[in-house]
Amino acid sequence: MLRALRRRWASYKYRFVPWIALNLLHKRRTLRFVPEESKDKIISDEEVLQTLLKTFRALFANDLNRQMCLLNFLPEVKSKYLELQTAQPETCKTVGNHQQSQIIFDPEEVMFNTLGFSITRRQSSLISAGTGVFVSKGFVPKGMVLSMYPGTVYEKYEPIFFQSIGNPFIFRCIDGVLIDGNDKGISKAIYRSCSKRDQLGPLKMCDVFWLTTVMQNPLAVGQYVNNCSTDKAANVCYQEFDIPECFPIEFKQYLPNISYSHEIQRSLRCVVLVALRDIGPGEELFSNYYTVIS
Repeated sequence: MLRALRRRWASYKYRFVPWIALNLLHKRRTLRFVPEESKDKIISDEEVLQTLLKTFRALFANDLNRQMCLLNFLPEVKSKYLELQTAQPETCKTVGNHQQSQIIFDPEEVMFNTLGFSITRRQSSLISAGTGVFVSKGFVPKGMVLSMYPGTVYEKYEPIFFQSIGNPFIFRCIDGVLIDGNDKGISKAIYRSCSKRDQLGPLKMCDVFWLTTVMQNPLAVGQYVNNCSTDKAANVCYQEFDIPECFPIEFKQYLPNISYSHEIQRSLRCVVLVALRDIGPGEELFSNYYTVIS
């Protein structure tokens, strides 16, 4: 019986399999077919990379005093930011029991100041859809990266059967790689365990704050973007992106993804959401769950 279920799981060819199983009869008109990997790229990988680096650099600089303390054991990395540290304003702000000589902004405010827009989670405009993602402020131009899909990254041969039970947050990439974006239960426990395994001294190699209500990377809300409908057309789409080897180690703490296996010798897979059109303030984001991939 278990062997038969595993074979059936391996044959799935949709983006969100558990969701499709429950909604296939009701969402046929939202079909989007992706015949080749190259045709699923709305923007270039270099554009994705530059947006992530720009955002993470701003988040890093926003919390520079704490970051410099974390980098004490990586002097070659710390040296890159000494000039930036001396340029910080000497405005004191109490954080916990400590005084910091730095103005610290909310991550969403950093996102707005850096990208020209911010997004937030709140009750969806769709009936019975639960949480959704909205543009809270600013303007999102077509072709802009505006969110990331967080979660544990599984190769297609790795065990995910028990995590998938009752889990509508499993995203399937074109090559069969799976990303479990559930922030509860066994999925949450596995992600936290993997994050501690890969931690480099005090410096984290991934973002764990997306599992909580406190956001560190404001982009890491892509799992809450709801499916489009006949009344609400998709205004964002998913695009796969592999983190290059040259990615700065100090920015990895903002990546909301981690590999399930420590032995994997490939680049970390991430998925970003890209705007299909201009999106204004107050608009909810809608993607297309029912995407057939070859």
